[in-house]
Amino acid sequence: MLAAAGCNESAKVVRVQPPAAAPMPAAAYASMPLPLPAHPTYQAPISQDPRPVIDVLVSAVQASYDAGVKAESAGDDEQAQTDFDHAVRLIVKSGFQADADPRLSNLFNELGEEVSPDEINVAVADPQTETQEPLAPAPMDEIDDLSLPAGDPRLAMKAESELIQVHHDLPLTINDSVLRYLSFFTTPRGRAIVERGLERGGRYSAMIRRVLKQEGVPQDLIYLAQAESAFQPDAVSRVGARGIWQFMPFRGEEYDLERSYWVDERSDPVKATRAAAEHLRDLYGMFGDWYLVMAAYNGGPLTVARAIERTGYADFWKLQEMRALPVETRNYVPIIIALAMVSKDPGLYGVQVDPEKPLVADKVKLDHQISLRLAADAAGTDVQDMHMLNPELLRGMTPRQPGFVLNLPQGTKKEFEQNIQQVPENKWTSWRLHAAADGETLPDIARHYHVTLTALEEANHLERRAAVAPGALLDIPTPAGPEMIFYQIRRGDTLGGIAGRFHVSVAELREWNHLRGNVIRQGARLRIYSHREEAIAYGSRRERGRSEHAELRNTASHRPSPAETVAHHVRRGETLYSIAREYQTTIASLRAWNPFLADRGLEAGDILSIER
Repeated sequence: MLAAAGCNESAKVVRVQPPAAAPMPAAAYASMPLPLPAHPTYQAPISQDPRPVIDVLVSAVQASYDAGVKAESAGDDEQAQTDFDHAVRLIVKSGFQADADPRLSNLFNELGEEVSPDEINVAVADPQTETQEPLAPAPMDEIDDLSLPAGDPRLAMKAESELIQVHHDLPLTINDSVLRYLSFFTTPRGRAIVERGLERGGRYSAMIRRVLKQEGVPQDLIYLAQAESAFQPDAVSRVGARGIWQFMPFRGEEYDLERSYWVDERSDPVKATRAAAEHLRDLYGMFGDWYLVMAAYNGGPLTVARAIERTGYADFWKLQEMRALPVETRNYVPIIIALAMVSKDPGLYGVQVDPEKPLVADKVKLDHQISLRLAADAAGTDVQDMHMLNPELLRGMTPRQPGFVLNLPQGTKKEFEQNIQQVPENKWTSWRLHAAADGETLPDIARHYHVTLTALEEANHLERRAAVAPGALLDIPTPAGPEMIFYQIRRGDTLGGIAGRFHVSVAELREWNHLRGNVIRQGARLRIYSHREEAIAYGSRRERGRSEHAELRNTASHRPSPAETVAHHVRRGETLYSIAREYQTTIASLRAWNPFLADRGLEAGDILSIER
């Protein structure tokens, strides 16, 4: 093997199932229909349109936008929002940036006034702009930013020996570009990246390999997940890709990964792995070559298809040589190959690994929303374990809809089901449970949770100043006040994007941070209150100078019960559609509860009655 010289012909290749599809002729990609989503109400006849692709896209976006304007004029806000959201999704799923054509750019600016910031952030995502709060950094961002020297030729003999000895079901090639990353992974920094991934991978590797096998794709594709996220379910890239498999929002939607205020299934290891395996299988059906599949997974199938069309070569290494693909995609396949080789024989490259144990969970189906803190209390575990087992939960709460399946540490289901019965169901999102320690008194517990002794006694039906037995499990009537966080502004951030990310309004951001206008300074920190309903009142009270204890007590005493009616103060920019989504109700219900809406449209300053 002429490894260091980049001689691919002599590299060891293993054929895998499914059998290789015949590569599509380069000219055929030009006539492929755009992967545009079907409209919920109608389907525009675009699949056989003979015009250039960009003209087809602009026409489809314009039609959906015009339908939204017409529905809005007729007073049908719900249909209008459906049309506007669909227009944005057409742009997102086409693969074109919003500024690819002046007509598209103008339409996009018009849509910016109509759709949610989450939809806009997806469409304008730029690899050079940070648009998401990184819960954990994506390793691929770190690796791809490196400027690497030429690979160490001395590694060629090691690599040749490994190819002969270790099992692999992906074709592995050694050339100069692979050798550069192989050399990097033997440095202290590179070894640390591999070790972190392989250690954490112990939690998920058995599950991932099982799913990949079930879907008929190579199990060695597990190394895509290692490179993408180091097996971190909460990894978020600079462009908003999320989870172990780093799905972008539109791609996750394509494979039925739910994304809502409460849940983002891109962070669910099992569901995201199934979606990734299906996506990889679909890509293989399109390209018939695993290197092109990996390139398409990174850069998108249209990017690879266009490169093949321009050059006439359906070969990754030739496309790399001709610089027909983006830099990140040209580097992506060599990174995966090098990472696979190191991971298959870590000791050969000086990597020491002690894999974590696989995650095993009990599952419980819930009929009511519950906080992870209370669930942890009832199961006798800590909230960090609950987050680890349920990484798809965004707010520390299960969704409001019944039927959600919560993961509990193995062996705790019976304890959870027994203990949770003593907490009223309408308090599952705010109260806690506490097991009294030896020598602990009720005043001690009340001080620890910042509640009054009277409230603690009443919640547990205790006589005044009663003693508490060691091990007794007590209900803790914790007030559900807002939680303040700080967000540091980064390059490319806008107030609208930040507001959409944290589900608050731009007006609230301005109020909480004494801002005028839309100008924000990179590096500055913003105060953000995490629960929208409480944050409105809480932020306003802070500005009036009340004490924190009084604020929290006031928030708790006015927190609506499920059967109460709440008043919503309409802020500038809100629509009936956005308010209905916030309270998880319908526009029709809002109109029924507020008869004055039959005579005129919604206006800033209106007070809506909303039944909860």
